[in-house]
Amino acid sequence: MEKIAMLGGGSWATALTKILSENGNRVDWWLRAKDDVQHLLRTGHNPRYLSSILFDRQLVFPTTDLSDAVAEADWLVLAVPAAFVQPVLDKLGRDALRHKAGVVSAIKGMIPTRNVLVTDYVQERFRLPAAKLGVIAGPCHAEEVALEKQSYLTIGSPEAGLARGFCELLRCRYVQAHPAQDLDGIEYCAVMKNIIALTGGIAHGLGYGDNFLAVLVSNAVQEIGRFLRAISPQPRDLSASAYLGDLLVTAYSQFSRNRTFGSMIGRGYSVKSAQLEMNMVAEGYYAVKSIHELNRQLKVNMPITTAAYNILYERIAPAVELEILKEKLR
Repeated sequence: MEKIAMLGGGSWATALTKILSENGNRVDWWLRAKDDVQHLLRTGHNPRYLSSILFDRQLVFPTTDLSDAVAEADWLVLAVPAAFVQPVLDKLGRDALRHKAGVVSAIKGMIPTRNVLVTDYVQERFRLPAAKLGVIAGPCHAEEVALEKQSYLTIGSPEAGLARGFCELLRCRYVQAHPAQDLDGIEYCAVMKNIIALTGGIAHGLGYGDNFLAVLVSNAVQEIGRFLRAISPQPRDLSASAYLGDLLVTAYSQFSRNRTFGSMIGRGYSVKSAQLEMNMVAEGYYAVKSIHELNRQLKVNMPITTAAYNILYERIAPAVELEILKEKLR
């Protein structure tokens, strides 16, 4: 039995807690809302997300006490929205994570106030070596994990032993998990695929069809490749499932919150009204700004990201911006 601290109460945290606990590991699960913790303690179900999952209360221990959740854990898994990572982790002492086997991010976003990857922030904040860090990539939707549909995960880490070790914690009848060493590339791609899904959702909301989305996604692979070569140059195969697979499932799936958010924008919702109606965080909204600002220095040709930024932050009409974008795609 490994002891795992899970931070976050959303659908992905819930799905990962299901996998890890059903594999016989203890999960100390930090949630922000006291009512959610009480409901879990009373019924074994998360009242807000994937509420069909019944947790073994001999293995899953929900709490609102962050320090208590983290203190005895062998592993720390981060599954809070990227916008809230810094205020949550800043409550911990700088040495709180020093003796962990690994800190693994399941977050598909960046620290918005600093435009840095979550693992980069954790490394700096807690003075950890890169070999202690990992990231979970798909293609995998939490909703399908809840249904125990066949799913695939990639654990990226510069330390092969860490990646293999966490893969062992995740493998089960319906989950395949494989290690990879491209931490930065996998994490940046996870951030950017949300931007692409959001833009595809805007197109869908405007009435564009499958033909356009296919061209958008194929151009997105090229855009992601150009960005990765500029910011983290190393050999990598973007057709691998951790890159292309994660992009495809996010761009096309009915479960994609970024695609849903984008579709609402395309149909005329304001950003605020779309966020309120979804009651979930679409990481792509924050990611667009971070990647766009990083690219001010890199000057990579990124027409899809630029279009999303213009719509969400410059308030250019989606129909007008998509007319411009469609002429740039091939």
